[in-house]
Amino acid sequence: MKIAIIVFPGSNCDADCHDVVSRVYGHSATYVWHKETSLAGFDGVILPGGFSYGDYLRTGAIAKFSPIMREVISFANKGRLVLGICNGFQILVESGLLPGVLIRNKNLRFICDWVNLKTVNVQIPFTQKMSQDQILKLPIAHMEGNYYADEATLKNLWDKNQVVFQYVDNPNGSLQNIAGICNETGNVLGMMPHPERASEEVLGGTDGHFLFNSFLK
Repeated sequence: MKIAIIVFPGSNCDADCHDVVSRVYGHSATYVWHKETSLAGFDGVILPGGFSYGDYLRTGAIAKFSPIMREVISFANKGRLVLGICNGFQILVESGLLPGVLIRNKNLRFICDWVNLKTVNVQIPFTQKMSQDQILKLPIAHMEGNYYADEATLKNLWDKNQVVFQYVDNPNGSLQNIAGICNETGNVLGMMPHPERASEEVLGGTDGHFLFNSFLK
């Protein structure tokens, strides 16, 4: 597969994602600057973690206006694969590709820790190599990771099987322990934990392999 890794001013996990896709898994990865306007030739897109535009206004609120996001939205609407990790998840909800919002953690502090996730939906391309209710250990690093949506949106997420991951022990106050969701067709996934930081033993864990092995296969 050929994967586009979108780089915004303030991205800081772009190199991590590039390394995982190219060196660890042996696929093609290309940095795509946020001012570009084409994703021609790519099979998938990753919106990496970081602090796009310094997290001014709201996390992801400015990044959604970058020229490349028009193409990312078009790419996603054609059924192609888009993965948003941490700040990438925040950009996906701000751009309307995923429902809900991500607000400040309940304790109003930046959290950097390892968490356990329960895999809720194994019927999408990003989780096809996982088993139902499989527990993954992945790191988080965020200030605004508290997932919030109104009751109707939450009901719709469950009714349409869009909740993909839940925290086992909720670290940030996310409603219904939600750690990751997908769109209705399952080709867009947003998640707060970082699978790219848990794809080699030297990093302290390899459970990120399950996601990348699913996504890249």
